[in-house]
Amino acid sequence: MRGIPKLVRQSLTAKLIISTGLGLLLSIAGLSYLAIVHQEEQLMGYMVAEADRLGTTIKLGTHYAMMLNSREDIQQIIANIGRQKDILALRIYNKAGEIKYSNVEREIDTRTNIEAEACHVCHRASPPLSSLALDERIRVFENWDGTRLMGILDPVYNEPGCTEGCHYHPSDKKILGAIDVVVSLEDLDREVALFKNRIIGFTAVVFLALASVIYIFMLRFVIRPIRKLIVGTQLIAKGGECSRIDIDHEDEMGQLAKSITDMGRDISNKQIELNRQKDEYQYLFSHVPCIITVQDRNFRLLRYNLEFKEKFKPKNADFCYHAYKGRNEKCPNCPVELTFQTGRSYCSEESGPDADGRMRHWLVTTSPVRNAEGEIVAAMEMSLDISSRKQLEQKLERSERKYLAIFKNTPNPLFVLDAETLNILDCNESAQSIYGFEKNELVGTSFLEFWREEERETTADLLRQARVLDRAKNVIRDGRSIYVTVRVSPSEYSGRKVLLVTTSDITKRLETEQQLIQASKMATLGEMATGVAHELNQPLSVIKTASSFIARKISRKEPIDEEILGTMAREIDSHVDRATRIINHLREFGRKPEMSLEPVRVNEVLRRAFDIFSQQLKLREITVDWRLDESLPPIKADPGRLEQVFINMLINARDAIEERWAGTTAPPGGKRITITSRRISSGVRVEVEDTGRGIPRGILDKIFEPFFTTKKVGKGTGLGLSISYGIIKDCGGTIRAESVEGEWTRFVMTFPEWKNEGERHG
Repeated sequence: MRGIPKLVRQSLTAKLIISTGLGLLLSIAGLSYLAIVHQEEQLMGYMVAEADRLGTTIKLGTHYAMMLNSREDIQQIIANIGRQKDILALRIYNKAGEIKYSNVEREIDTRTNIEAEACHVCHRASPPLSSLALDERIRVFENWDGTRLMGILDPVYNEPGCTEGCHYHPSDKKILGAIDVVVSLEDLDREVALFKNRIIGFTAVVFLALASVIYIFMLRFVIRPIRKLIVGTQLIAKGGECSRIDIDHEDEMGQLAKSITDMGRDISNKQIELNRQKDEYQYLFSHVPCIITVQDRNFRLLRYNLEFKEKFKPKNADFCYHAYKGRNEKCPNCPVELTFQTGRSYCSEESGPDADGRMRHWLVTTSPVRNAEGEIVAAMEMSLDISSRKQLEQKLERSERKYLAIFKNTPNPLFVLDAETLNILDCNESAQSIYGFEKNELVGTSFLEFWREEERETTADLLRQARVLDRAKNVIRDGRSIYVTVRVSPSEYSGRKVLLVTTSDITKRLETEQQLIQASKMATLGEMATGVAHELNQPLSVIKTASSFIARKISRKEPIDEEILGTMAREIDSHVDRATRIINHLREFGRKPEMSLEPVRVNEVLRRAFDIFSQQLKLREITVDWRLDESLPPIKADPGRLEQVFINMLINARDAIEERWAGTTAPPGGKRITITSRRISSGVRVEVEDTGRGIPRGILDKIFEPFFTTKKVGKGTGLGLSISYGIIKDCGGTIRAESVEGEWTRFVMTFPEWKNEGERHG
């Protein structure tokens, strides 16, 4: 008996069967009970209604006889009706409780206790009740043989036409008596008992049938699938792979089986992956290129990896401080001890000799190892060898000191600027010597303070975009202007984007260049002297002729025709203007202006340069072939210096032609200079080609070097092409030479197109 509750506790099947059976049994029993009660109430209601109708029938049947006071008729009616089956008693009581009529003759004229069961329902109150509901007029009681009886009382009301008789009554009385009908409930009880038996039998059959159906259903769709699921889950729990659970249902149980199968497959795959990771982590623990140990509270080594084993060769159950440093007691400020005390991780740097006696440095990190209850049972210590990093730090420190010394002692000013604001973050000592400001005066100020106010906005854009700013004009502390070359390099400084800016003072170099350029100009003016003389002779001759003519006329006192005099005056005036233009041209060419880039029409400069040499070239029978594109855009150049370049080109072309044809007669067109200008994608291209002696290939790449010349001693300084090269470079252009020795030479120059970009030039 004690095994049954245990079986119920351990068996889901038993729980399901018992709980389902009890629920089913209680449900069917409840329904059966309600059906029996309902049936009994229906039958009882029928009996009550029949008895009530019987009483009413008796009252109606005896009404006429009572009105006539015909006692024999009343008694006969009562006796006849009382013979019906199931009617045990049929009585008429008067007001005093006497039985005046009855189907049982021995009861006639007998008196009952007014408080008896039949009368009590009306006489329980004083005065007696005159009106009762149907359910209050019914009484059920047992007969002497144990059968149940039901009595129903029906009052007889007083009527105005009632005559005096056996039960004379005053007119103020409402109730004259009562008709009492007593019927047997034996047939009713028998029928109810039969119905109960049938219901109980039906309930038992239905219960057994439903229980069987439920059991078969649960066995087929619940119990057996659950057993298969248990087998599958047990297989999964043992680490096996449950490939399939044999449940072909498409209901929730089938879905559960599929889910368990999928779960088993996933768990199996996860287990494989977990085992792989376990092996991998075990391998990593053993082979990770840093030192890892696991220690207990006494600092005894529980586990360690291969790196630790190879470096320190520990003994079994050795202590960490002995294995690490050969100590006999724990190290002061031990991070493992702190981890055991607080349960937190700690970091520190440790130094000591390794197994070979070399000094090593480690970065030590500790972490607690806890059991399932959260108690610290060990501490893991990981030591990373940072000896190489320490050496690099020392080298870096030495390198920083070296570069700091270079930064401070660089002969050129060096600035560190904020990339956005261009404020000076740092500068070297050379900035003080060049600009005259102390370092503390410069740091925090804008680097643009060295420029004139109207140039600062343009300069700021160039500093952020360009890498080199040549010939920038700076203002130093004493108010003087200097020219510098600014070199910009983006970098990082203290975690922010900066610009490293160096400035080179080129003021003296520019002054020297100006002197060389001026010297070259003077030399060119010397070359131009002959041509200028020819240019001035013609206007002077015209002026001389006109003045002589006028003087003769005056000396002879001859009149001069007004038309002739006007013509001569106009000629003199125009030739004086021509001589003035020539002299102004020479004066402008010979002065020392600062270089200023501006939009220039290159064809105009070519023609102006040619005007000075036109007479020289005519005297030497050199023709000029002009091939100019008149739709050229303006270029970015200095017009005065550009003219000097073109004059140098013409002088070189003239000299090369003379050297080639010296002492010989040139064929027609043999002495020719071709001047070409045309537009290219990046700007304008200018070519000056001559039919001179050409340049040998071996020296073609040296002709732009300073003081290099192929002319005879005394005829050239070697500065013309060098200066021309520098001027064109300053204009942002290029120059190169092409030549075939003994035939021709061509100088090709390109210039950028002028664009109104607000460029700044010093």
